[in-house]
Amino acid sequence: MLVTLEVVTTVVVGLMVGVEFSVAFIMNRILDALPEDSRQLGHAHGGRMLGTLMPFWYIGSLVLSALWAVAGWQHDGAGLVVTAAGLLIVSVVMSVLLLVPINNRNRTWTPDNRPADWKQQLQRWGRFHYVRVAVIIAAFTLLVTALT
Repeated sequence: MLVTLEVVTTVVVGLMVGVEFSVAFIMNRILDALPEDSRQLGHAHGGRMLGTLMPFWYIGSLVLSALWAVAGWQHDGAGLVVTAAGLLIVSVVMSVLLLVPINNRNRTWTPDNRPADWKQQLQRWGRFHYVRVAVIIAAFTLLVTALT
């Protein structure tokens, strides 16, 4: 049962890392290359789509990691899993405090109602997102290392 939990947790966190890496280094660059109105509408649509899905994914990843840490407490690598869960907590806190407020504003913007500083707000979100991606990559790396 522990092996199944380890594999499921690693796959779920790994997929989350892949999605967030893609947002940071592929999707945002594609959207930023579009004309202003299309760019802003694309970011708003992405914010609505992923803003609905990602909270469940982040919390689910954290819960799975915590379950692994508890179930595998007596096994090698438990400290790595606890540290990974701690990093996932950091990613959730970062999301709630730094990224979600910007995303919640962005997802309602249209070319008619967006604020004058919308580009700066999206750039700020992007900088925070890069840090969050680094944090979840570190958590994923620890989980993979704990498997060995």
